[in-house]
Parts: sequence; structure tokens; C-alpha cells
Amino acid sequence: MIIELSEFFNNPSLIEFGGLKIQYYALTWVISALLIFQYLKNHKIIKDLDLSIEQINDLIFLYGLFFGAMAGGRIGYMIFYGFDQLTINPLSLFFIWEGGLSFHGGLIGVIVSLYIFSKKHSLSFLRLSDSICLAMPIGLGLVRIGNFLNGELYGRPTEGNWGFIFPTDPYGFTRHPSQLYEAFFEGLVLFCGLVLINQRNDNAGVVSGSFLVGYGIIRFFIEFFRQPDAHMGFITLQLSMGQLLSIPMFIIGLIILRRSLKKHEAVS
Repeated sequence: MIIELSEFFNNPSLIEFGGLKIQYYALTWVISALLIFQYLKNHKIIKDLDLSIEQINDLIFLYGLFFGAMAGGRIGYMIFYGFDQLTINPLSLFFIWEGGLSFHGGLIGVIVSLYIFSKKHSLSFLRLSDSICLAMPIGLGLVRIGNFLNGELYGRPTEGNWGFIFPTDPYGFTRHPSQLYEAFFEGLVLFCGLVLINQRNDNAGVVSGSFLVGYGIIRFFIEFFRQPDAHMGFITLQLSMGQLLSIPMFIIGLIILRRSLKKHEAVS
């Protein structure tokens, strides 16, 4: 089934007032943070950490969303995908209206923010990380839907009988809806998998390691269906930047998972 999307996907604004536009994509970020807050505020991990509502607010909205995902995502994007522009004009880092957020940059930002938060409140960093990693797929799934509504980060051309024609695509090719693949696997599948893992083994670091491994695998393989960034293309060995960044993520996840499971065996 070939679906040609309407012009809505060329300018998916929820509200336009003068020059101000509030897009559905931005709304998915807000909804994601609210859902993550609702999910975590009564979760066992958070209760074990004995966090107040104010601390949970700070953790999710200030440290997680603003300093971590958004600031880290922007800095990561400019380093990984826009380094040439950054060296020419360092102020382009702040040109957020031009778009550009990197998941891997956002992940690094979240890790740094969580470490600072854990030190500030004398908490277990790995346990705190477990709580965020457990809920993160909720946001990933919604934000990927936002990418789809924005008509961005679409997939590679396909000659099969399944695909979408995006009005934002200058070539008008039938393409894989890679944003929806990511929403399903990075969102729903990863979330369900992490919940099951946490139920079977709640040792500190197990969920965090599993998240890094799971996301790394999912992102690496879905990138084969996703169109590489036009200004970068393939980096080496026909691999995209997203795939290259997912390899160390996978390896670090394995190390954390192995050490956490060893500790669990030692305690048992």
C-alpha cells in the first residue's frame, strides 16, 4: 500500500500566531515529559530513592528534559552532524529555530545531568539512571511520531508495495516510514522489554545496560531503512553516523549489564 501524505505534513503547526508557530513535534516533547513524570512518580525505583515530588519535577523537567535531552541534543547535533557549521560560526549552536537535535547527544546530556543530580542529592547514579532509562522509550516513541508529523527523518526509497510519499521530499520518492518503525521498536517494544527485565532483575544498572544494548541494536538496524542526513551521507563502510554512534553505545551497555549481573550473582 502506497500512501501519499497531504500538505499537512509539510507544515504541521498546531497553532500559528504571527511569526510564532507551535508544532505537533514540539507538543510530543511536552507530552513525553508529562507521561514520564506520571509513570515514574509512583514507581518502586523512585520510591526506593525517596525522592520528593519537587525533586522528581527537577529530575524530569529540568535535568532530564531541558539540560539533558534538549541542551545535550543540540550540542550533540552540532558536534556530530553540523561540526563544519559550528567551526565557521560558533553562535549557530544557538540557532534552535533552524532545527537539529541528536538522540546520542541528548543521551550524553542526560547522563551528565543525572550524574550531577545524583551527586547533589547523594543518590545512587545507576539506580537513578535505571528509572530514567525505564521510562525513556515512552518519550522516544512519541518524539518519533512527531518526526513523522513533521515530514522529517524519513526512510530510504523503496520499490516494494509499502511506503509513503512525503510532501517534504523534493524527489517525491516512495519511502519507508522509518520514523514509525522507530516509534514502534524504540518506543513500544523497548519499553515492554525493559519493564519485563526490571520485573525479573531490579539490580542497579541492569535496566540502564539493557536500554543501551537494546536501543543500540534497534537503531543500528533501523538505520538501514532510514535516509542518511543529506549533508553527510554514509560515513564509512556504508554506515551512517547514527549507526556508528550506536556501536559504542551497545558496547558500553554490555559492560554495564555484565558488571551489574555479576554483582547480582555475587549477592545471591
